[in-house]
Amino acid sequence: MSDKQKHLEAFERLLIVMDELREQCPWDKKQTMESLRHLTIEEVYELGDAILDKDLEDVKRELGDVLLHIVFYSKIASETNDFDIADVCHAICDKLIERHPHIYGDVEVKDEEGVKRNWEQIKLKEGKKSVLEGVPRSLPAMVKANRIQDKVAGVGFDWEKPEQVFEKVEEELSELKSEIKKGNQEAIESEFGDVLFSMINYARFLKVNPENALERTNKKFIKRFQYLESKAKDLNKSLKDMTLAEMDVFWEEAKSI
Repeated sequence: MSDKQKHLEAFERLLIVMDELREQCPWDKKQTMESLRHLTIEEVYELGDAILDKDLEDVKRELGDVLLHIVFYSKIASETNDFDIADVCHAICDKLIERHPHIYGDVEVKDEEGVKRNWEQIKLKEGKKSVLEGVPRSLPAMVKANRIQDKVAGVGFDWEKPEQVFEKVEEELSELKSEIKKGNQEAIESEFGDVLFSMINYARFLKVNPENALERTNKKFIKRFQYLESKAKDLNKSLKDMTLAEMDVFWEEAKSI
């Protein structure tokens, strides 16, 4: 049996299981697209955690959960004759073919940036009024900023060199310091946002995903702080009763592990 045939049989098995659950399971029968929405978001975040942890076994499990949700939504829509899983698959295939004219047409591109520029131009030809229409409103602010910058860069609205972007970061930091001295809280928040936005843009030039970078730092901090907590517990002490100097000893130990 070919790999392609095994893949098709596995996907067919999932569709059959979904049909059975939708017909027989009280919980599955009650679900709607709205009730599944928050669960889907949670599953995608769990997949993101597994990827950052480089736990491929967990990645496999979480991919299965995400795939289940895609099949679930399609099953619900098929019951009202709106669309089914075949429509979903054909729609994404059609979009990929249309937006890759350098593969399925006679367009030539030199590199990845050329592909991204073509992608955004094709989307505008499809009737979108702005390249930013594809940025979901409900994205977390940092992810949204990254997507906004990536999309406008795709149509040429971008800096030429990383050095220029870092100069912008320094400029925004200077403006933030100025507002801090004035003590205007609303202006401070505005300038702080500008600093973050410029840093996220600089990350793009360094080919760093800011969301991944910050989450790695979060995980690193949590690990070190929990080490500090465990050492305090060994000494029968509460952290609030320890001096910063005492805590710093264990913090440095945690960094060296």
